[in-house]
Amino acid sequence: MTVLNKQLGYLIARTNRLIELDLESRLKPDRLTIDHFRVLRCLEQTGPISMSELASHVLVEPANLTKIIDRMTSQGFVMRLPDQNDRRRVLVTLAPAGKQKNSQLADVAKEHEVFVKEMLGAEDVEAIRNLLADLQERREDGTVA
Repeated sequence: MTVLNKQLGYLIARTNRLIELDLESRLKPDRLTIDHFRVLRCLEQTGPISMSELASHVLVEPANLTKIIDRMTSQGFVMRLPDQNDRRRVLVTLAPAGKQKNSQLADVAKEHEVFVKEMLGAEDVEAIRNLLADLQERREDGTVA
């Protein structure tokens, strides 16, 4: 084992890459990227949301998200709406085709989850998920730097 292979950040990144390669291959027939998938899934849960909030949720830089949303708008998956409370802000929401695509992607998400559990082991996946969720929650609360 090399020094690099002992670094936690590297091991997490490498594992994430394996997980993302599987998801990419499952999304390819629909000509979707992981970013598109995350946007669709996020908007399904949140409803209309500002671009800055969406960027934070889907782990994309705001400038890159604008390009992603432009493409998804032209595909008919999302719509931009003026914020009724602040006319300077724009909200993004699912269009009917985006809602339909999300329904179609439910099986992809389930199959991908099965892959991850088979790759890492179901008990380990839950332990890792709980650990990472706890860390994220503590970071948001300010109890972890």
